[in-house]
Amino acid sequence: MFKLFKNKKLEKDSKNTDLLSKTASLLIHAAKIDEKYTDKEKDIIKSTLIEIGAEKKNIDKIIFDAEANEEKANQILNFTKQIKNTDEKFKIKIVESLWKIIYSNNEADMYETTLMRRLEGLLYIDNKTMGNIKQRIKSKYLK
Repeated sequence: MFKLFKNKKLEKDSKNTDLLSKTASLLIHAAKIDEKYTDKEKDIIKSTLIEIGAEKKNIDKIIFDAEANEEKANQILNFTKQIKNTDEKFKIKIVESLWKIIYSNNEADMYETTLMRRLEGLLYIDNKTMGNIKQRIKSKYLK
C-alpha cells in the first residue's frame, strides 16, 4: 500500500516538473522570437518559474532543459497543451510574464504580437482579459 502511494506522489511530481518545463519553454520561445534573448528576459523567466513553484536550486537546470526543448520544437502546441488545462490564475500569471518579456526591451514587434494573438486562443484566454493584461504590463514597462 505504501508503495502505491509513493508512486502516485512521484507521478504528481513528474506532472509538475513537466508543467514547469513546458512553461519555461514557452517563455523562452517568447524571449527568443525577436532574436534578442537578453539577461533581463532570463531574469523574468526565472522569477516566473519560482512564483509558480520551481525551487531556486533547480532553476538553472529547468532553463537549460527548456532552452534545448524550445530549440528543437517545431511548434508551440507542445508547450501550450498542458498549460491550457491549468486554472485561470496560473494562465494569467504566464500571460503577464509573456508580456513582461515582450516589453522588457520597450517595444513589441510584429512576431511578438502575433505570438500573443495565437496564445490567446491556444490558452483559452478571452480577448478582454488578454487586452487588460497587455495594457497593465505595457503601462509599467513603457513609462
